[in-house]
Amino acid sequence: LIQDMDIYALSPHAHLLAQPRMVSPLVVQEAIQGRYQLPSQAQWQDIIEDSSKISGVDAKLIAAVIKVESNNNPRAISPKGAQGLMQLMPSTQTYLGVLDPFDPKANVQAGSLYLKEQLASFGTVELALAAYNAGPGNVHKHGGVPPFVETQSFVRQVLAAYSTLH
Repeated sequence: LIQDMDIYALSPHAHLLAQPRMVSPLVVQEAIQGRYQLPSQAQWQDIIEDSSKISGVDAKLIAAVIKVESNNNPRAISPKGAQGLMQLMPSTQTYLGVLDPFDPKANVQAGSLYLKEQLASFGTVELALAAYNAGPGNVHKHGGVPPFVETQSFVRQVLAAYSTLH
């Protein structure tokens, strides 16, 4: 039974699954059985470029967020319920009018527009990323990057990924 297996340790992609966001156990099971391959960033490049043109957000920043949030997996679901490539929470999906968070184009376009909103509100990439992860209210409340381990790690990881893509 899948509940009894340490499917993450068994996966040939275990090193990729150790990212901050969790990959659906069903995807891992499919990967183990050779029916699913974790996608590469290149697969989403056209969607990223189109979303960049629509939102005005640097395509490399969008790509960095996708890498850290979902490790390029359009079916990723976080333990907190965030979904898709840019790991949109259900409340954010509703706010942005996303009907299918697992549709890569819809997810990346909405996530990019949400990131644009945070960049306009906070003025720096660092604070925009913090707001993207922890919510704008938390950035306002703390007057900067909130003291949450997850958020601080997210900001560091995205900035590092962004600098390697730049």
